[in-house]
Amino acid sequence: MDHYKVLGLTRSANKEEIKQAFRKLAMEFHPDKHAHSSHQLKENATLKFKQVSEAYETLIDDRKRADYNIRSNSYRNSANNYGGNSDYYNRNYKNEYRNSYGYGYSRPADAGGSASIVTKFEMVLRFMTTRAFLLNAALAGVLLGATYVVDASGEALWKMQNSGKSFEEAMESVEKAKAFDDKR
Repeated sequence: MDHYKVLGLTRSANKEEIKQAFRKLAMEFHPDKHAHSSHQLKENATLKFKQVSEAYETLIDDRKRADYNIRSNSYRNSANNYGGNSDYYNRNYKNEYRNSYGYGYSRPADAGGSASIVTKFEMVLRFMTTRAFLLNAALAGVLLGATYVVDASGEALWKMQNSGKSFEEAMESVEKAKAFDDKR
């Protein structure tokens, strides 16, 4: 589904134009307005209202809009390179499922090409910049740092208490002391 086409806008539309287009279409297709219409008309109006709402939510938010523009451009390029139909977004809206980002658009799993690599890189980058990932990475760093500090401080304590002896030499002297005690 092309969000710009749903709202009747061009890709260069500003936020005010997006708001105006949404308000106009939302008033036209709102389910309450079609409460007494036939079942088919009410269902079509509800579907169109959902499409308009989704398009508005995506295009009004700068981050979602940039993500949508990148994804839709990369899909169009890969579809054209492989002879596919670049109008994928308009097919069978009822059966599309929301992806993990909740934006409601999807792209075929087998698009291939450089657009696919770029999209995978974007997804990895997006995952690596999530709050949960960064917190886990920070925790892992703290644990590794603490392990190093404990190890280094253990070595320093050993050297302070046992000057001139290595660990192996100290263990040999402990064994000799045990053997001496056993003989008595």
